[in-house]
Amino acid sequence: MDTKNIIAAISLSAAVIILYSLFFAPSPQERKQIHSEKNKASQNASGDAPSLDQNNETIKISREEAMNEGKRILFENENIKGSISLTGSKIDDLEFKKFKEELNGVKNVILLNPSKVKSGYYVETGWATTNKNIDTPNSKSIWEIQGNSKLTPNTPINLVWLNDQNIKFEKEISIDNQYLFTVKQKITNNSEKKYSFYPYGQIIRNEIPKITNFFILHEGPLGVFDSELVEEDYDDIQEKPFSINAEKGFVGITDKFWITSLIPQENRKFRADFDYKNKFRTNFIETNATEIGANETKSSEIKVLLAAKEVRVIDEYAKNLNIEKLDLVIDWGYLYFLTRPMWFALDYFYKLLGNYGLAIIAVTVCIRVALFPLAQLSFKSMSRMKLLQPEMQRIKEANKDDKKKVQMEMMNLYRREKVNPLSGCLPILPMIFIFFALYKVLFVTLDGRHKPFYGYLVDLSERDPTSMFNLFGLINWTPPDFLLIGALPLFFGFTMWLQQKMNPAPPDPVQAKIFMFFPIFLTVILAPFPSGLLLYWVTNNILQMIQQYIVMRQTKIKTV
Repeated sequence: MDTKNIIAAISLSAAVIILYSLFFAPSPQERKQIHSEKNKASQNASGDAPSLDQNNETIKISREEAMNEGKRILFENENIKGSISLTGSKIDDLEFKKFKEELNGVKNVILLNPSKVKSGYYVETGWATTNKNIDTPNSKSIWEIQGNSKLTPNTPINLVWLNDQNIKFEKEISIDNQYLFTVKQKITNNSEKKYSFYPYGQIIRNEIPKITNFFILHEGPLGVFDSELVEEDYDDIQEKPFSINAEKGFVGITDKFWITSLIPQENRKFRADFDYKNKFRTNFIETNATEIGANETKSSEIKVLLAAKEVRVIDEYAKNLNIEKLDLVIDWGYLYFLTRPMWFALDYFYKLLGNYGLAIIAVTVCIRVALFPLAQLSFKSMSRMKLLQPEMQRIKEANKDDKKKVQMEMMNLYRREKVNPLSGCLPILPMIFIFFALYKVLFVTLDGRHKPFYGYLVDLSERDPTSMFNLFGLINWTPPDFLLIGALPLFFGFTMWLQQKMNPAPPDPVQAKIFMFFPIFLTVILAPFPSGLLLYWVTNNILQMIQQYIVMRQTKIKTV
C-alpha cells in the first residue's frame, strides 16, 4: 500500500475520532429533541407507585467530618473497603483497594462519599408507601445493629428500625468477595391493620463529577429496561427528568472506569427515574404493592453493584445474576462486534506475555497476518505501478494539451498491463475500523489503565509524556499540552517518512510537496493519542515496510 493510502487511512481514522464531535455529534438542540422524544414514550410511566422524596440538604463539610458524624459499620473484602452509615442505612463510603488515583500513587480511588460532602455520592434502599399516616425509615432515620458489627463476605449484618405503628423494618446486608452487596429487606407488621409498601433503591450524587466529556464515552445515568439500553447525560436530566416502566433490567450511574448500579428483584415490575432536584438521582421503585396484613412478614431483595469495570468481573455478574446487557456498563460503542474481540485479543496476549505493550504488538502482528492477502495485492499493484512510471510520464508529456486523451491512454495502459490503480485502497477500510476499535478499547476499558511498556512509557492509556521542545526532559521546563510531541510520535512520523520514500512519488509536483509534509502533520495530530495506539501504528508501519520491501525485491524495484 502506498503512502497516499496509509495517509488516507490514518487521516480518516483520526477524522472519525476528532472531527465527529465537532461536525456530526448531536448539537445541544438535537440532544434536547432526542431527550424529549424519549420522554414522550415514558410520560405515562408513573404507575401506581408513590414518588420518592429527595433530601435536598445542601450542608457541605469535609469528608473527615462527615465520617465522624454518627455511627458506622465497617465493611471489607479483597477488593473494596468502606463503611455504612447507620443514619439512613446508606452505603456512602467506598474505596477500591487495587486501584490508585494516580500512577504510582498511594491514595486509593474513592467511589462513594457521604451526603454532606460536596462530592456526596451514595446508595439508599428502603420501602415507600402512599399512606401518609405511616412512618417509614428515611435518610435521617437511625438504624440499630443486631449481631455482627463488621460486614465481611463471611459475616452479614442485620439492621432494625421500628416505627410508632409497631411495624418493624429489617435489613440483612451481605457482601461477596468482589463488588456485590445484597440487601434483603423485611417488614414485620405487628399491628392489627393491613398496609401496602413499595420496595425502592436510589443512587444520589450531589454534583457532576470530573468527566472526560468525549463523544465516544458515556458518563452519567444509564440503565437497561426490557433489553433496551438508555443513557442520559447529566445536563439532559437537569432540563427534564426521565421515567420508564419495565419488568427487568437495572439502573445506575457510570463513570469512565467505575459503575454504581441497582438491580431489582427478579420478576418484579418497577418504575425507573432519572431526575435532578439540587442533586442527581437514579432510582427504581416496584410498581406492584407489597400487601402486608396483620401479624404478617414480607420481604424484598435488592442487589447493589459498586464495581470497577473489569470486563471479566462484569461478564461474570451478568451471567451469574442473569442480568441482560450488564456488560454495556462498559461503553463498547456501536463497533461492539470489533471492540469486544479486540479486548479479548489484548487480554489473551497480556496474560501470555505479561506486558500490555507487548500484547499490543502481538495483536498488531495478528492483524497484519489477517490483512496479508489484501496488503499483498496492494503492494504488488504499487510495485507494478512504479514500473509503469516512465511510460505514464511519457503519455503525459506526449498529450499534455489533451487531458481526455491522457486519461484514455492511461486506462489502456492499466488494462494492457493488468494493473488496477484502486487495488492499493483495499486495506484502507479495515484499517479505519481496526484503528477506531483499538482506540476505543484503550480509552474505555480499565485493563489498559496505568499499564506500562518499557522505559519512560509508564501508562499506555495516556499520551507520550515527553516533548521534543524540552529535549525529552533534559531541560527543566514543562511545555504546554500542544507542544507535547514526544519520542514515540516522532518515531511514528519517521516510519511514515520511510514509507513515503518506498513508494512512487505523485506525478503532480504540487501533490508531491503536500505529501512531503504529511508525516509532520500526522505526527502533530496523533501526538495526543494514547501511546498504546501509537505503538500499534509504529509496529504496523514497520511490518508493512518489511512486507513491501520483500515484494519490491521480488519485482526488482528500487525501494529508496
